[in-house]
Amino acid sequence: MEYTLAIDNTPDAVEGGTGILLLHPSTGETDRLDTDFLSTDTDAMLVISTRTTAREVKQKLEYYEVDEDSATILDTLSVERGYTRRQSENVRYASAPDDLEGIVAETETFLQDHDGKLRVSFDSLTELIYYADEDQAKEAVEDILELLAEYDAVGMFHLAEGVHDDETVDEFRALFDGVVELGEDGTVTSEF
Repeated sequence: MEYTLAIDNTPDAVEGGTGILLLHPSTGETDRLDTDFLSTDTDAMLVISTRTTAREVKQKLEYYEVDEDSATILDTLSVERGYTRRQSENVRYASAPDDLEGIVAETETFLQDHDGKLRVSFDSLTELIYYADEDQAKEAVEDILELLAEYDAVGMFHLAEGVHDDETVDEFRALFDGVVELGEDGTVTSEF
């Protein structure tokens, strides 16, 4: 299955099973790229958030006019922070940003339960590494990339470049089929 990519300076389309790393400055405005990725050529999407709560993700989707009805949000922050949470069809919860088993299991459930063109956005690996350790985070990413391949889905994973040393960035870069880089000035380059 082919998926259209509506991001500047990237291939027009990628095959199902493709994992994309979005490298960005720590202050980079990634919402536009993320929502462009999610809203094009998609039947259902999973937004895994280790950085913001489900409410904030909903506001982002609304602001960028992404079809919220086709979105499932996996909120990993609210439980740990003690916020009120109501699990629903479109909002799922993991117990904490380092609940790697829970995140992988919810990703698999989403992919099993939906048909058609499926996209996964993971915002952000930087937070995941911060809460879990680097090796565990890498394992979880590898598990999710395997699921994308198994279910013919595509995924985009955010990583703030300046926060990590070059070795860490290179290790994560090596896991992905494509890398999209957002520059400080907003320019986009990619390598697939």
